[in-house]
Amino acid sequence: MELNGVEVEDTYAEAFDMQVARILFTAVSQEWAKTAALSTAGFATSVIECKIEAGIDRIIPASETPDGRPGITLLFAALKTKNLVKQLRKRTGQCILTCPTTAVFNALEDATEWTDVGDQLRYFGDGFEDRKRVGEKFLMWRIPVIEGEFIIDEKFGIAKGVGGGNLILMGKSPEQTLKAAENAVAAIHKVDGCVAPFPGGICRSGSKVGANRHQFLKATTNTRLCPTLREQVPDSLVPKGVNSVLEIVLNGLNRQAVEAGMRAALHAATKSPGLVRASAVNFEGKLGQHKIHLKNLVD
Repeated sequence: MELNGVEVEDTYAEAFDMQVARILFTAVSQEWAKTAALSTAGFATSVIECKIEAGIDRIIPASETPDGRPGITLLFAALKTKNLVKQLRKRTGQCILTCPTTAVFNALEDATEWTDVGDQLRYFGDGFEDRKRVGEKFLMWRIPVIEGEFIIDEKFGIAKGVGGGNLILMGKSPEQTLKAAENAVAAIHKVDGCVAPFPGGICRSGSKVGANRHQFLKATTNTRLCPTLREQVPDSLVPKGVNSVLEIVLNGLNRQAVEAGMRAALHAATKSPGLVRASAVNFEGKLGQHKIHLKNLVD
């Protein structure tokens, strides 16, 4: 197949059921909301070691937030609910509670279960915390801090989502491949309910499950996709003329969101000069519950 003159391999991305949460936090300015978002999403690239994955979902204008201030939504994903809950509590307490002017709201409307993150963090108020109602819908906790007060929803929603959608981008040079990946990530940011959790939305390490030599490792470099190993690995997947490969991993509120993100990313990346091939990673259907075929994203 071809898209915008770029070869698209007839393969599929293998995605997984995950537990997801989405929170909205507001601040006095969009810059402070972004500061809190980047801090909270730090070290949340892969469940392999981080136990959770997180990324910026949407920039929310002040006209759409509960307290009339600019905000940002973050989407979190984990394989186990207990890991998701633990990380939500830790990251909210350490990265948002500490960030000047922020307030936190649940942003997952179709939750199937709830976790009392705000109800746990209220104890930071040392007995001086109290409840506050914002409008008719939001039951909040007011926690006194030296700046003033920190406002947080009592409960955050959790639902089943999808993670591990992916694209492999192969280009003539590192510069051209990176630009194609940047264009792909920019397109993903326009899709509601879909995020790319790696740094800047891009993964340069491209791991495989397990190891050939160091058996104590859960994941190691994907040797079949390393351009520098093309002549050393007999089953290399890197075609001649390709000197850089980047991966984009996508998580979403549901399969539809991940597919929409992959479609937008694929179309944006293939319009970039120097891209040679687009592909995806799978595990021959043995691990993930969702097969997202690239041929269905080309049209």
